[in-house]
Amino acid sequence: MANPNVQQIFTLFSAWKTHLVFWLGAIFVGLSSVALTFGSELVSTLFRELHQKYLIYSFLFTPILLTFLAWVTFTFFPGSERSGVPQVKAALEPSEAGLNKPLLSFRILVGKLFLSIGGIFAGASVGLGGPAIHIGAALMTYFGRFANFGPHYLERGLILAGSSAGFAALFSVPLAGIVFAIEEMGRSLEEKTSGLIITAVIFAGATALILHGQYVFLDNYPTSFPWGKAWLIIPVCGIATGFMGGLFSLILLKGGPFLKSINYLSPLKIAFICGIIISILNYLSEGATAGTGYQETKNYLFNAQSMSSEYPLMRMLASIATFFIGIPAGIFVPSLSVGAGIGANLAEWLPIAPVSVVILLGMTGYFSGMLQAPLTSFVIIMEMTNSHDLLLPMMATAFIANGTSKLICPIALYQGLTQNYLSAKPNEQK
Repeated sequence: MANPNVQQIFTLFSAWKTHLVFWLGAIFVGLSSVALTFGSELVSTLFRELHQKYLIYSFLFTPILLTFLAWVTFTFFPGSERSGVPQVKAALEPSEAGLNKPLLSFRILVGKLFLSIGGIFAGASVGLGGPAIHIGAALMTYFGRFANFGPHYLERGLILAGSSAGFAALFSVPLAGIVFAIEEMGRSLEEKTSGLIITAVIFAGATALILHGQYVFLDNYPTSFPWGKAWLIIPVCGIATGFMGGLFSLILLKGGPFLKSINYLSPLKIAFICGIIISILNYLSEGATAGTGYQETKNYLFNAQSMSSEYPLMRMLASIATFFIGIPAGIFVPSLSVGAGIGANLAEWLPIAPVSVVILLGMTGYFSGMLQAPLTSFVIIMEMTNSHDLLLPMMATAFIANGTSKLICPIALYQGLTQNYLSAKPNEQK
């Protein structure tokens, strides 16, 4: 018989090994978010320099490079395309467990990281939120397999923990990461799963915070909102941003099948045409529609007059074109700049409330209308801008925008996109 003390030590060691591997995975999720951020800032600066010096860069190099990146995505990294959130949601479905490996593999992780940064270098409208979520889920799943975690953790807990940790680490919004996991990814959480998510958010968020600091956290931002007629801007902003967000989602959901129905348009031809559209938009906006939209969001918040009234529409078109190219690219941060632009325009057209407040409401409403995730929308804006005083106006705007969006696009964006992966045969995802 084995010594009971030896068995206890072995059991304790196994338990701690499991925790250590999980914590290490969460730390790597944080490191991946930092890598995405630093890489995007580096290539974004390089793109803007080339765009200003060489006009041909936009009109020739951008469509060619984006077409090449699309070919690399389709050929070597299928499953890494676009945001990545639908892939993670598909992997969470118990009936589709066989899809987990190709959608959350290490190969997908590598493609997501480098191709997202490559898209920014090419001048596309590339957000990092979706890629961070996809990479986080893939990393945590990979570490889970390495540590031989049980099926329960592997199928849902680790995927939810990794995706929420990636979201929270990139934006420095721990609470929004948890809310996102509940509202968008999981819809329901078990007791053990919620503990995993919170732990992963803490470790990944702390890692990103130590190495990079806050992402778009705007401390001491003026957010006073007087009582009276200023509150009339809430329904106006909610309806306007909800309509635009719903329209954006509807175009993405309906546009893909429509383009596929055109026989003479191959995926690479679509990528090249969309690359030309992006080039034109970058030229007209002087490069403002390229990249993540992070700088443009800051411009709105600190100096809204420096931005043109056409920017929100041009950024929307750039994001749509980037989506149809098919390269890895998120829509979260670009959507914040679009919402900020809509808010700035509303504040100018209907000057009954402080511009800074309407911009924040615009960001909240458009994010909610685009994803139909009102809880996540007002929590992430509140955390990113430290605007706790505007909690009630942002909540109201988010839910009005959500209701308006559903009238335009009855199916939530990620819900509709996820069906493409659930309806596909497993061998089509490899």
